[in-house]
Amino acid sequence: MRVDALADLLKGAVQEGGFPGAVALVAVGDTVVLQMACGLANLFTRRPVTVDTLFDLASLTKPMATTAAVMHLCRRQELSTTTPLGVLLPLFKGTDKAAITVGQLLTHQSGLPAYRPYYLRLRHLRPGERSTHLKAWLVAEPLCYQPGARTVYSDLGFMVLAWVVMQCSGQPLAHFLRDHIYGPLGLERLFFPAFETGPDDPGFAACEYSLWRGRLIDGTVHDDNADAAADLQGQAGLFGDAASAHRLLAEMLAAYNGVANRFSPEVVRHFWARPCDDQRALGFDVPAAHAASCGRRFSPHTIGHLGFTGTSLWVDVEQSIIVILLTNRVHPFANNTRIRAFRPVFHDAVMDWLLKKPLSINRPLID
Repeated sequence: MRVDALADLLKGAVQEGGFPGAVALVAVGDTVVLQMACGLANLFTRRPVTVDTLFDLASLTKPMATTAAVMHLCRRQELSTTTPLGVLLPLFKGTDKAAITVGQLLTHQSGLPAYRPYYLRLRHLRPGERSTHLKAWLVAEPLCYQPGARTVYSDLGFMVLAWVVMQCSGQPLAHFLRDHIYGPLGLERLFFPAFETGPDDPGFAACEYSLWRGRLIDGTVHDDNADAAADLQGQAGLFGDAASAHRLLAEMLAAYNGVANRFSPEVVRHFWARPCDDQRALGFDVPAAHAASCGRRFSPHTIGHLGFTGTSLWVDVEQSIIVILLTNRVHPFANNTRIRAFRPVFHDAVMDWLLKKPLSINRPLID
């Protein structure tokens, strides 16, 4: 497998309608060994995708923002994965959710449902009223199962985690990340548009045309609940480019390997520990036993996540390999699911190329 064959694979997916545009980044630890960009960021303006294009990262917000914030609070010993909600958030005290732990929220074992279209009610409220109502609805939401009994992927759990970060730090999630993680690391291209203006001339990858919003979503969050309730954007809302995503993951990987930085080695090892059975890691996904989206070549100790807009990240912890794929597959409509077949094929090809070449690479390969 040659580098140009990987580029052809990515370009072929664009030509076949898998997604309008994409950026792929491959790294070994903190060294980027391959970065490719192709296709269009906006089909209507014909704006091309570049390696600097900013994508709506969708559910990559969960590991790269919400989980990162929780990890940092654990490093400061201001939070623990065993702390129950009834201790952290007074509104949960005395409810059926009081015993739900931070760890159960991170592993999607809280008992909370997967999704509720809160935005349909929130959009009729003034922005200043929305947070109070959303918190009340989360507290009153009936549990779908006993906490800890099973795993159900839940956006609501990560909304609650954003609330936990706010309660512990006294800051909204976006501001906490800027002050304590993204800012110190120089990651100004990781940001929440609802809270921050972001970089000058950002160059966004467009998302879908929203019928109920009456416009093309381009530079604002695609997730309707996150769009309606900005201060609880724990499940979605983060934007960024591939290079910034890599730098954050490389910082976590370095901590896992013993380097004390913005993250504690002990905390990262706890969060990235291989889970039992079909459970998730703390704040991260792991490859499925069959038909994993990261393909068949990653080692058994791998963590990652997918995003609805067509984004993904995978970290092979054993081999220090990081693969980031950012696409705008929901542009102009979200019913395009061809990326599901492409993801494992692409990741297998990347690993075949990477593991057959020397890992001591002096300079990046940019296509």
